[in-house]
Amino acid sequence: MPDLPTPQDATEAALFSEGWDAVLSYADLCTSGSLTAQQLATQAFTLGMREVRAAASTHVRGAGRRTARLPTIPALLTAVRDTAAAWEADGQGHKLDPDLRLWLNSGKAARFAGPPLQRPVALRGLRDMQEADASLLWLAEVEALPLPTVARRLGLDPATVADELDQVRTLFRERCHRAHLDTPMDAQCRSYARLLDAVTRSSAADTPGDLSRHLATCVRCAEAAACLRLHGGGLPAALAGQVIGWGGLAYLERRRRAAEVRLGAGRPGAAPEPGDPEEDAGRAKVLRRGLLAAAVLLSGLALGVSLMPFGGSGDDTAVAHEDRRPVADPGVSRTTRAPSPSPSRTPPATATASPTGRRAAPERKKPDPEPQGTSSSTHHPGRTGAPATTEAAACRVAYDLVGQWSEGFQATVTVTTDQALTGWRVAWSFRDGQQVGQMWDATADQNGSRVTATAADYDKSVAAHGTLTFGFLGTWQDRNRTPYGFTLNGAPCTTG
Repeated sequence: MPDLPTPQDATEAALFSEGWDAVLSYADLCTSGSLTAQQLATQAFTLGMREVRAAASTHVRGAGRRTARLPTIPALLTAVRDTAAAWEADGQGHKLDPDLRLWLNSGKAARFAGPPLQRPVALRGLRDMQEADASLLWLAEVEALPLPTVARRLGLDPATVADELDQVRTLFRERCHRAHLDTPMDAQCRSYARLLDAVTRSSAADTPGDLSRHLATCVRCAEAAACLRLHGGGLPAALAGQVIGWGGLAYLERRRRAAEVRLGAGRPGAAPEPGDPEEDAGRAKVLRRGLLAAAVLLSGLALGVSLMPFGGSGDDTAVAHEDRRPVADPGVSRTTRAPSPSPSRTPPATATASPTGRRAAPERKKPDPEPQGTSSSTHHPGRTGAPATTEAAACRVAYDLVGQWSEGFQATVTVTTDQALTGWRVAWSFRDGQQVGQMWDATADQNGSRVTATAADYDKSVAAHGTLTFGFLGTWQDRNRTPYGFTLNGAPCTTG
């Protein structure tokens, strides 16, 4: 296992902390166990930092000459994907998630390394922006960092950073529109390009039926629509799915939930603010020790809050996503204990071993993250049978509509149980004929309007007064009201 690089200054030290947390989170999605996640993350982080430094050096020598490059964190995540591809090519594919291996050997993976004009629109649009603008967009939309934190990281004025983010979103849309027009298209796609630009500019504009049908069957136009439609909350999913590739939506949901936990854990006793003189003085030394320690941590240590496998987030490209198994993006369905603070700026070793209470699982099989491009849902082989705990359990349900777009939506279900569980089934009824497609951290059965989500093998156990969470992508028509009649193992739950 190679040694991790040493931070060259305090700025890079802070970057190492965030970068390592992101890399390890994505590496955990790509592998079948914690130990291999550490190995993949270490190798990819070393490769990615080498490329980031080389790109920065080229930029300096170019004296401001504009070069196409990704911001640091997506560049590091790309290094994870490239390292996984190298493992597959070198005969180490058995260490990777089986569905990632399928994706790596498909045309979907080839798009990310193929001719530039064939690559996803969001990837091209992000690379075509100034790095500072692209970093602002990525940190706010994908990493889900609070805007004051993003402003502090990038040296921006907290009072105006929201306005700057709106301007950057608009700039990204323009870059993606130009990239879409530059893409080689057939006559039908070309005929819809101007109409697609028009209807995505306003949230009040109706999508004509023929265009809607076209977007449901054309992956590349659907990808462009996700980038051009700035309203509706689909931009983070478009970025994650089209820049990272396989597992991008699962990574997005992990980062969102990790940001929520960091914010909640940091309120009672705030950690030292970045930029504190004492913190800056010792950060490089601490991070160096932490990085080296992280490289040899065994799978018995928890991967930390950011490694809790959370589910994907929907976007406009989801009209073409119907892949593999009902278990798609790994979601949050872990036994919840009170998480210890896991601030984003902790040393990598701390982020790796954050005491979140996640149980050790030396080599677990995870549900597959959501692939990019078209996909389909087949049954997950790890589906569980009847839960061991059949007694009535007092429970409370929170149903969260994460995002909604034309004919599709993403939702998460969080259940708090007063009793310990060693297996669970959560059921509910839809009001408007909605249909569940991909589901993560549970397997789904739907009979008419009634849906039953059954625990995956790795998240059957829930502590008393703990929570279980899972998510799914679905389709809707006309209306998409909140479902009703939630039960846990047959016992009614309260909602709200």
